[in-house]
Amino acid sequence: MDVTQLSTMVQGTLGYLDPEYLHTSQLTEKSDVYSFKVVLVELMTGKKVLSFDRPEKERSLIMYFLFSLKEGFLFEILENGIVNDDNKEHMREVVMLARRCLRVKGEERPTMKEVAMELEGLRRMDKHSWDNAQVNIEETEQLLSEKSYNCNYGDGSNSTAAYESMKDHALVAFDGGR
Repeated sequence: MDVTQLSTMVQGTLGYLDPEYLHTSQLTEKSDVYSFKVVLVELMTGKKVLSFDRPEKERSLIMYFLFSLKEGFLFEILENGIVNDDNKEHMREVVMLARRCLRVKGEERPTMKEVAMELEGLRRMDKHSWDNAQVNIEETEQLLSEKSYNCNYGDGSNSTAAYESMKDHALVAFDGGR
């Protein structure tokens, strides 16, 4: 068999296939974006992509997800415990990303690279979020009122001495080094 002549049939489960493929019979890199977001929506909701056990308007998870987003009650269909006050804004951004990935026209969807970059950015923001930090006011005031002294030795070197309130009023010297 000539490998260059090898063709494969597209196999997929209904609900995961790119709707554009169903019309054009052409798969694109954006077809994977659609399928990936279907899986993400399943994870966020805890529901199967298709279920004939649900009421008619909820049988297609993607249609129900998009309808819920449009009607403004999206957080109600997400799995219990996935959304809380601390992550509500990040979840809203993930939902909006999912919405863009689920567009019917492939050219209107982001690339997988763009999706990965946006999700990574959200993960990093969540990991290092200053917005959610609990700040100790007394400690902050002590640190801001800390005194430091610069000493220039005239030969291009210098050092800094600081009165550090957190260590029993010890004098700490830092070599300028560079």
